[in-house]
Amino acid sequence: MVRTLIITLGLFFTLYACSTSQTFDQDDEKYVVGYLFPQDRLLDPNEVEVEKLTHINYAFADIRDGKIAQGFEYDDENFKILNNMKERNPDLKLLISVGGWTWSGNFSDMALTKESRKKFIDSSIEFIKQHKLDGIDLDWEYPNMVGAGNVYRTEDKQNFTLLLKELRTALDELGEAHNKHYLLTIAAGVSKQYIANTEMREVQKYLDFVNLMTYDFYVVSADSIAGHNAALYTHPKDPRGISADAGVQWFMEAGVPSEKIVLGVPFYGRSAQTLSEDGHGLFEPAIPPEKRYRTSFSNIKTKLENKNGFIRYWDSAASVPYLFNEDEKVLIMYEDEESLTKKTEYIKEHNLKGAMFWEYQSDYESRLLNILHNQLIRR
Repeated sequence: MVRTLIITLGLFFTLYACSTSQTFDQDDEKYVVGYLFPQDRLLDPNEVEVEKLTHINYAFADIRDGKIAQGFEYDDENFKILNNMKERNPDLKLLISVGGWTWSGNFSDMALTKESRKKFIDSSIEFIKQHKLDGIDLDWEYPNMVGAGNVYRTEDKQNFTLLLKELRTALDELGEAHNKHYLLTIAAGVSKQYIANTEMREVQKYLDFVNLMTYDFYVVSADSIAGHNAALYTHPKDPRGISADAGVQWFMEAGVPSEKIVLGVPFYGRSAQTLSEDGHGLFEPAIPPEKRYRTSFSNIKTKLENKNGFIRYWDSAASVPYLFNEDEKVLIMYEDEESLTKKTEYIKEHNLKGAMFWEYQSDYESRLLNILHNQLIRR
């Protein structure tokens, strides 16, 4: 290519980037975004392998009296510890995640008016400055949906867009003052209902990326079916037709570019007791098991996989494993090394931005984290 053309194009893209709040990476860099949920616990600096992450979403802050509010007692100290960890990975981005399943009850009220949104946004900017954060992640579960018994309104659809637009403007103003770009992301529910209740084509303009929660597809206590927790592809027997691949397609059709999609993966499983007498009972009626199983990935791997009556099976249609205990009629649907490797291949093949996972402390041997790091980050 002619040198003058290179210079001209370079100048064009530089000017374009400066004139819009949409921020795309122009290379093939992939992200590994980890949600960290220490709750009422002080972090040990050695327990988080920050070298293997690009982003940490610290969960969660709440919304109280219309403002962002610290979630747990040790959050102040934990932010200091995490900032000190940046010495080991100076490129690490630290974000506060607001809401989650339990603390989404005040989003609708907060987003209702320009004044209420400004109150939250102003407090968020101060929170970011106080704790030396790199941005904010909104985990509203969900606009115009009841979630965990939340207040919701039809106006949530438009107010969510306005909230993100106004928050993006405030972050850009903060960035100008500090000569840096502050990140704005969301955690998005993966359903057609979520798509219908949001304006993703408009919303994505203000976001650095979208964390798709491509897990919790079936929770037996709510769905009464033994379905996969995080299928990569839609199983032909799945009555809801849901999978990570389906979710990606829905969001792209709704206007989110592939390079702004971060695919969610679970570091945990889900259990169900089938009521079917035939086969293993996948996508058949089920109930919560009588016995409670610890289903963090680490516990599944060390205590259950091909142990204690459980046998591992591979569902080639959905591209995920599951365990089945014939005597107890219990299934455990989970992510493992094989299925996660296939998801990293999917991310690269479909030009997605990377992977997000919930939650860091469910993989204490870093078996899954190592796959994400090796497949997506390590060159």
